[in-house]
Amino acid sequence: MSRHAREPHDAPAPAAVGVVRAAHERFVTAGDDPGRQVRPVVADSWRRSRRVGVDPEQPVPPVDVAGRDLTALRDAHPLSGAVPIVRRLLLEPGPSWVAALSDESGRLLWVDGDRTLRRPLDGVGFVEGAAWGEHAVGTNALGTALATRRPLQVLGSEHWARAVHPWSCAAVPLHDADGRLLGVLDVTGREDAASWMALALVRATVTAVEATIAASAGAPPTARLEVLGAHAGTLHTPAGRRRLTCRHAEILLLLAEHPAGLRGDELAVLLSESELSEVTVRAEISRLRRLVGPLLSESRPYRLTAPLQTDVDGVREALALGDPGAALTSYTGPLLPRSASPGVARLRDALHAEVRSAALASRDPGLVARWTAGDEGADDWQAWQTLAQVAPIGSAAHLRAHTRLAQLDRTLR
Repeated sequence: MSRHAREPHDAPAPAAVGVVRAAHERFVTAGDDPGRQVRPVVADSWRRSRRVGVDPEQPVPPVDVAGRDLTALRDAHPLSGAVPIVRRLLLEPGPSWVAALSDESGRLLWVDGDRTLRRPLDGVGFVEGAAWGEHAVGTNALGTALATRRPLQVLGSEHWARAVHPWSCAAVPLHDADGRLLGVLDVTGREDAASWMALALVRATVTAVEATIAASAGAPPTARLEVLGAHAGTLHTPAGRRRLTCRHAEILLLLAEHPAGLRGDELAVLLSESELSEVTVRAEISRLRRLVGPLLSESRPYRLTAPLQTDVDGVREALALGDPGAALTSYTGPLLPRSASPGVARLRDALHAEVRSAALASRDPGLVARWTAGDEGADDWQAWQTLAQVAPIGSAAHLRAHTRLAQLDRTLR
């Protein structure tokens, strides 16, 4: 099924406005379960909104970023090129609604549309830089589409915040060519946004945006970072090869894993278990920027300005294709083995577990033997046991596995 094919309950059937409003009132004031009077996707969102403590009387959501910081964030975001497409398909036909693009956290990067609606929407905080994730304002099409990862339409009093009850909205998540969530496209308004056509048009626009992003992704990365095994910490660029310090390799890897960028405090937590000041992070970023130049953005949050391929990507692609042999070939050793960074350690452990599981699950004697032949497999009792089970009886691999198991058993006693 297409990512944007219709799913149950993404667009609501007509319902009595008073029934939903009454259900919302009872749920908010008395905690009465909405039952079948409210769509399940909405009722689930109400429960999440209450569980995280979102105030339904909250007048406006927080504005996370503004001014030059917002401009820099918007310009650097992968969805920056989507604005002309959205304008042409959603705004130029002249419907009475406002369109918005958010990042993957629900922060509004761009808002435009019907001028008669912009002012009242400003009054409920539907402005650029505002946080419209479900955790911030409760049930709304944009935030709940993010939470559920599916297209959604929310009408009137289905919203959690009372201030938004006069509005309706339709939203669809946006992804890059690899399926990575980039943000959400939303339209908000009155009757036009409540029609079934609104969600259909947003879906069609998202399809056009994603096709454009996929086409632009065809350009090869301008740099490649090796983070596996003996060559971990080597950066390849058109200007040549450069060995990086462990810290600089950690930063580039973490930014490659978080294409939307990281704030200084987020990066500090990922880099060190002990308290690392943002001043220290800023200094390291400054030194790294002198080495890699325009690859690293000068604005915050810190982010890469161009695709950075890593050798981890090759391992993941092979695993995704169900090719454990290719994954083992690409996996030349642990990820940044000298790094003590918590963020890197999690990536290292996850990659190790995925490759190991793929090799053992293959039940292929050759692949299991390749895993046991590496440093990470040398003391892996389960891997040797698997090899003993799958290798032909009497073969060299079978005998070697039993010998190694006996050695490990003596060591473990």
